[in-house]
Amino acid sequence: MPDILEDADRLCAKTGARLTPLRRRVLELVARANAPVKAYDLLSQIDRTNTSAKPPTVYRALDFLIDAGLVHRVEALNAFVACPQAGHGHAAMLYVCENCANVTEVQGARPGQDHKPDGFTVKRSVIEHYGLCANCL
Repeated sequence: MPDILEDADRLCAKTGARLTPLRRRVLELVARANAPVKAYDLLSQIDRTNTSAKPPTVYRALDFLIDAGLVHRVEALNAFVACPQAGHGHAAMLYVCENCANVTEVQGARPGQDHKPDGFTVKRSVIEHYGLCANCL
């Protein structure tokens, strides 16, 4: 996890993005989680130290982290995982175990331009595969 936080600091310094203490804390909690984590679970953990944190605050922090390429949203689970390839502009290919909820990211190609409509700009791409991990087979 220290690498993810260091990568986030470096990336934000390079791009001029502001990694506020709350955004950094949300990233830390997502990175520490052993499985995809939901926003309300993050909120309950943040509430212990920051009583002013509300759901919109956490969602705004997550939106920032997603836009920065530091976190992926696991769409079908409505949950979040830290990106080990922070800020690299790749398409996230997530393999989600339906038994233990382990999520493994495999680095994909840069966000695909192959079949996009003319004039369309890809902001993020997520491909999710569901099945069983090697431990659960």
